[in-house]
Amino acid sequence: MNKKLTLLFIAGQFILGTGGLRAQEKETVTKDGLTLNFSSNDASFDPVLKKRMIETFFKVYPLLKKEYNDTAATTVNFEIDTAYKGVAATGGGRIVYNPAYFRKKPGDVDVVTHEVMHVVQNYGGRRRSGGTRGPGWLTEGIADFVRYKFGVDNPGAGWTLTEFNPAQSYTNSYRITARFLVWLENHGNKDLVKKLDASLRARTYTDDIWKKETGKTLDEQWKAYTENPVL
Repeated sequence: MNKKLTLLFIAGQFILGTGGLRAQEKETVTKDGLTLNFSSNDASFDPVLKKRMIETFFKVYPLLKKEYNDTAATTVNFEIDTAYKGVAATGGGRIVYNPAYFRKKPGDVDVVTHEVMHVVQNYGGRRRSGGTRGPGWLTEGIADFVRYKFGVDNPGAGWTLTEFNPAQSYTNSYRITARFLVWLENHGNKDLVKKLDASLRARTYTDDIWKKETGKTLDEQWKAYTENPVL
């Protein structure tokens, strides 16, 4: 390679390299003992939305940590990733968000609330000796229960609990399960969700917990809910 071509090659590599750095911009914010690392490979991601997401984290996460699991991670990573095609996904202390979703629903900042609850839940991904991971429908139902209870702007996203209809099941997950949990707490079972969450994290959850904590089996409570679903 002659000198001129070598210089062009180096210049090209520099442009690609700096472009990559710009695309992978990272910001670290630390407040009250918590650290949020925010990175994005989407140069067009709305800076106003980014600011709202960071603010939501620091408003909601400390409350959830205190309420449900004070040993939850103190460092959390937000990643805006154009390659991810879902809405958001959490693994450990890492949350990946799809920027295309936020272009469609820029007001849905409480996706953050739902996902950081998964960080707090920390139920783990592997089976432990003598324990069970617990049902996925309950994991997601608890996260949406928390969004309903702690969300900073659910109305701005047009987000509400799914209204009851007889075709539903508690295993439908997300907002359907969340509404059932809200109903249970409103009908004499205060702090039930905290107890369910703790049992899932400790891997002690079994269906027997419903009878122990509410006086009825899960199916009996669902039947009572279907007969009078008013919150």
